[in-house]
Formats: sequence, structure tokens, C-alpha cells
Amino acid sequence: MASKAGTETTLPTLGPLGMLRWVWRQLTSMRTALQLLLLLAVAAVPGSLFPQRPANPAVVTQYLKDNPDTGPWLDRFQLFDVFSSVWFSAIYLLLFTSLVGCVIPRTRAHLKSLKAPPPRTPRNLSRLPQHGYLTLHSNPSEKTSEAPTPGDAIADAALLLKKSGYRVNTRDMDTSQPSVGAERGFTKEAGNLLFHTALIGVLVSVAVGGMFGYRGQKLIVEGEGFTNSLIGYDSFAPGTNFDENSLTPFALTLKDFDVVFNRDEPATYGQPLDFTAAMTVQENPAAAPVDQTLKVNSPIGIGGANIYLVGNGYAPLITVRDGEGNIAFSGPVPSQPTDTAYTSTVVIKAPDAQPEQLGFVGFFLPTAVVDSTGLAFGSDPDPFNPQLNLNSYYGDLGLDDGTPVSVYQLDTTDLTQLNGRDNPAGGIVLGAEQTYDLPDGKGSITFDGLKRFIALDITYDPGKIGALVFSTLALTGLILSLVTARRRAWITAHTNPDGTTELEYGFLARGEDHGLKAEAAKIRARLISRWPAAASLPATAHPTGKAHHVP
Repeated sequence: MASKAGTETTLPTLGPLGMLRWVWRQLTSMRTALQLLLLLAVAAVPGSLFPQRPANPAVVTQYLKDNPDTGPWLDRFQLFDVFSSVWFSAIYLLLFTSLVGCVIPRTRAHLKSLKAPPPRTPRNLSRLPQHGYLTLHSNPSEKTSEAPTPGDAIADAALLLKKSGYRVNTRDMDTSQPSVGAERGFTKEAGNLLFHTALIGVLVSVAVGGMFGYRGQKLIVEGEGFTNSLIGYDSFAPGTNFDENSLTPFALTLKDFDVVFNRDEPATYGQPLDFTAAMTVQENPAAAPVDQTLKVNSPIGIGGANIYLVGNGYAPLITVRDGEGNIAFSGPVPSQPTDTAYTSTVVIKAPDAQPEQLGFVGFFLPTAVVDSTGLAFGSDPDPFNPQLNLNSYYGDLGLDDGTPVSVYQLDTTDLTQLNGRDNPAGGIVLGAEQTYDLPDGKGSITFDGLKRFIALDITYDPGKIGALVFSTLALTGLILSLVTARRRAWITAHTNPDGTTELEYGFLARGEDHGLKAEAAKIRARLISRWPAAASLPATAHPTGKAHHVP
């Protein structure tokens, strides 16, 4: 309200309800939704910059040890658990709320506009971006010398516009100046709504996958198997609402693993060409085992989960006897490859050895070659001359206090070294089927043979199908919204003093439309094909004195 001179204007108070209404309108605006979508993308960046605890907790632990000053602060801000953090979840939920609050009213408005007739014919069509006149004479094909009446001309124009994809509405057909209003391009808004609705579907699908899915890693040696249970995984990252009872009890067995290395091209000699894992798969305890082949980028699908081949290596068969002559350890020991020649690190732990626990650390060479200085190195990834080079230790391995310890690391802090290159006893060098007796009667170690192993990544994502479907729908909606133009057209007709019928037309686009001129020319050409039209006359020759505009 305007205030009197000399008095101040008092604005009405917004109040709690008005403030909530204002906040809701701001949150559900399309601009806010786009800003939240961009913010969500930015918020996901730390997930690729810092190690994530659900994916690899050991790496996070090591990062905290290596960065004692900054690490704890990063952990307080949940930068090691980005996708389950409070701030990421808040952005996610706000985006979801914004999209829902934006789509619902726009859908209602769109449905209302579909039912509503095209807008009334403007009084002055010449103000529209595309405008013109046509003077209609008789049509020889109709075998008549009279020009069409305004009503007949508008009826024909309405039929022509309808065939061109317009939704039409004729007006004042019983008067001397009938008209038709037409509108098209509703798929533009429909595509826009489809895009945003599908985006909501993508968010829901991702949320379902994050809540009820899981991801685990498992290493399997040739001849061994795996049953889909929590205790069977080497590492496991469940969703927030994961239920252990939802695991499908499938089983896998690695029958054989074959690697083909390049032996023809000198430039790439020794590089792997193909990995093939021959698996036996059993979908449930009552099902019959089925042979399947697992390759890189060709996963096996079973029980709703996908099984990917992500790594491989050698597993030397080791037997460790303690000082009392008893077998303290026996079995395959997976090694970690470090180069293309499959030079691999090896850690062996024998906590059951008596009277002292035994540990070994070193490397495995599939094809060992010794240089002039006596150093061994790997020359080929195939096991033509397998060799183990180890250092040995005895003492407390630190496995009895309940502290999680990686099987691929050996903490030698509280151990006493038995063997080593700089030790008087020297290092342990073992070829296939060779045994080495440890100093001081501590026992022995035997290299019994060699097997291969594979590393599997097992993922279950119940929302992936939905995410794929909704992503496809979102792309479809985006394409529709980009390629479709929203246009309106009006055509009026009246009789000139000379007995001819004159059509006046105008076209208007909602938003920027570079194709409006071509659209007007196309409709004009179709009108001309229906009724012969006189050439445009000079403005002074027009009965009403209006200027002609021909697109």
C-alpha cells in the first residue's frame, strides 16, 4: 500500500507460515534444483580424491597413519565416507525434495494446458513475429468460379493445421470474420517433465542400491571354491539397510585359470593377451553345478549379483614345519604381483609353530634369472623357472591380541630375524620341490608346487536396472525437450469488396525458435496449394491499407 506523505510505509510481517511458504517455493524452484544437482556433483569430488572406507578400509587406516595431522580432521568431516556422510545425504535429500516439489505442480499445470483450448485470436496479428496475408480465388479443381467463403476457408485451414500436428479450435464460424487458433509442441514440456521425473527415479534407484546392495572381494586359488556368505569374503562393504539373510547362497569353484601371453611381437613380448577362468557355478544348494567361463569385462551373473574378474597371480604351495617337526602351515600362499613379469611379494605366517611362531617375507619369481652380482630378478611372466626368495623370522606375530592384521604384511618389530641377505645365515632361495632347513633348529620350509589364483569383485545392486531405465527415460525426455518447439498459430478470414476471401495469419513461438520463419513459410505453401493465392500487393493497394508481409 502507498503511504501518505511524511509517513513511513509499514510492510506486512511474513509470519512463520509465510516464511515456510517462501522457503518451500525457493526450494522447489527449477533454479534451486539445478543448483543442488551441480552441488551434488561437486560434493562427490572428494570421493575420488580421498580413499573411501567402504571400498578399502586398510588404505584409509594407512592414510591416517601417514597423515597424523590432517587425517583426523578429514575423518571428522567424513571425507573418507563421502557417499554416506551427513552433508552428502543432506544434499541428496534436498535435491530429491526439490525435484518432487518442482515436478508435481508443473505436471498439474501441463495437464491443465492440454485440456485448455488454444488462446483467443489476437486483435492485431501484424504484431506477431511471423505475419502475412493471402487472397483466395476460386479453385479450378472444385469446378466453381466463386472464391471460398470465410467459413469454408477457415475450415480448410483448420484441417490443414491439424494435419500438420497442431491442436486447433475454430471460432466465430457463423460470423463474417471467423478464425482458427492452433497450438503445438506440448511434447516439449512433456519431455521436460519426463526428464525431471526420470531424474527422481535415478535418485531413488541409486538410493535403493546403496541401502540394500553390497560389494565384496574374494580371492580364489585353483581347485578351491567360495560360498556366498559373509564369512567367505576377504572384504565386504554392505549397504546401510543390508540384511545378511538376503544373500543368495550360490557357490563358485575355480577349476582352472589360463593366461595367454604375447610370444609373437617383440615390442610387446610377454604382455598378457587373454585371461580365462573356468568356473563351476551352483546357484543354490539344490541346483546342479554348471560350468561357466569368466573373463575380464565379461562377468558372470548369478543370484542377482555380478562377479567380475579383477586380478590374478601365482600362489606357491608352501609347507612349514616347526622346531618339533610338526606341520605348522601347509597350503597355497597368494602373492601380490608388482610388475609385468609377475614379480610378486610373498608373506607367510605360521602362528601354530612351536616353540616359536614363524614368519616369512620375500618375493616370488615365475622365471628367475640371476645376474652377475648374484641378484635374482624375474624375466618372464610364465613359470619357466619358479623361485622363492625369502627372509625368515621367529617370535610373536601379533595375531593373538585380536588386532586386525593384513595377511599381506608382516610386522617384524617384535620378531627376531633368522634369514636374510645381510644375515650370516643368508637368505632363503627355493626352487620348485625344494626344502630349506631353518637355522637353530627352528624348522623348515618347502616349496611344494605352484598354482594360480584369481581376484573377484562381487557386486549386488538391486537399483541398477531402475537406474538404467530411468537414465534412458531422462535422456529421451531431454532430447524431446530440446528438439520440440512450442508454437502457436492464428488464421482469420474475411471477404474483400471485390468478392475475394482474404486470409490473415500470424505465428508466435514460446521462447526462442529459429525455425518459426520456416514453419510459417511451410503452412503458407500448404494454404496456397489448397487455394490459389494472388501475389502480395503493395501496401497502398490493400483494401484495409495494411502492409503485406510475406515470409
